[in-house]
Amino acid sequence: MKVSIERAVLLKAVSQAQSVVERRNTIPILANVLIEAEGDTVSFRATDLDIEVLDRAPAQVERAGATTVSAVTLHEIVRKLPDGALVQLADDAASGRLTVTAGRSNFNLATLPREDFPVMASSEYSSNFSAKAEVLRRLYDKSKFAISTEETRYYLNGVYMHVAESEEGRVLRCVATDGHRLARIDAALPAGAEEMPGVIVPRKTVNELRKLLDDDEMDIAVSVSETKVRFATPDITLTSKVIDGTFPDYSRVIPMGNTRRLEVDAKEFAKAVDRVATVSSERSRAVKLQLDEDRLVLSVNAPDSGAAEEELAVAYGDEPLEIGFNAKYLQEIADQVDRENAVFLFNSSGDPTLMREGSDTSAVYVVMPMRV
Repeated sequence: MKVSIERAVLLKAVSQAQSVVERRNTIPILANVLIEAEGDTVSFRATDLDIEVLDRAPAQVERAGATTVSAVTLHEIVRKLPDGALVQLADDAASGRLTVTAGRSNFNLATLPREDFPVMASSEYSSNFSAKAEVLRRLYDKSKFAISTEETRYYLNGVYMHVAESEEGRVLRCVATDGHRLARIDAALPAGAEEMPGVIVPRKTVNELRKLLDDDEMDIAVSVSETKVRFATPDITLTSKVIDGTFPDYSRVIPMGNTRRLEVDAKEFAKAVDRVATVSSERSRAVKLQLDEDRLVLSVNAPDSGAAEEELAVAYGDEPLEIGFNAKYLQEIADQVDRENAVFLFNSSGDPTLMREGSDTSAVYVVMPMRV
């Protein structure tokens, strides 16, 4: 194999591949990226056996072929090469080495046979549809903060993507929860997604997918089966196993009868929570909200480190209420608001609180209170 490729193009492809590779693994070939050159394209494939990413890049291919080389090492080399460099990759099968040349720089890297590289088995996808990158980005960006990190409740370690019924009809919905907070985000149901099985997309896959979604107008081809999900652009294909488990009935924890309505500037609220939480104890991170007519007082009282209080002008017309929350949870939920105002709906100091953006019900958040 012998190819010439622009440094910027190579860096983009290799950086996606090396982020999938697990740093610590017992199978040496899994630390490598599979490089395949044919026609006028070079493809880079990396896997951790649960996720596989395939990135295609244009190149001058002098000699077709394939090899595998350390993904992290190749990425580091390319990252440190000067901008605009033309990089030549030449594989010598006899010596088991890959030569990387750019200008006066020359590297000689150990390779492993391509035959040893595991390629994820292709799957029959029961549902295929297309969605704009902007739509998928909103669904996943607004829900991923609530993904659980508890390994024992593995079925919460991802985003549950499924078709659901809403007040506006059937929608494509993403839900994530860790038991303390929940995010439920809806988008118009794309054509072809009507019969899609509900799948739990793992956290790592959600983070890798985010790299495909920067171009708003890009169409992403989505394929779903009971065991796998695939997201593809013309250049990159991301395939992942889904979490084998049953996502809980989240509708039971979304309160429907909360009538105490608070409307507040989302950015000001997030900043105020951040300020008063500075003195909160690391363990509890508790902040108290005291609501009175058109007035909200945020306070923290941590015997070890001190106390803080801040008042905000808000729209609130119900009975006075005192309720406590984890400051980090409140901030993360307020940070999801794209519009100016966040609307909180309370019931009592011991019941879950609902938050949404103005009158928009396509993004709904729930946060559990805590004793303060």
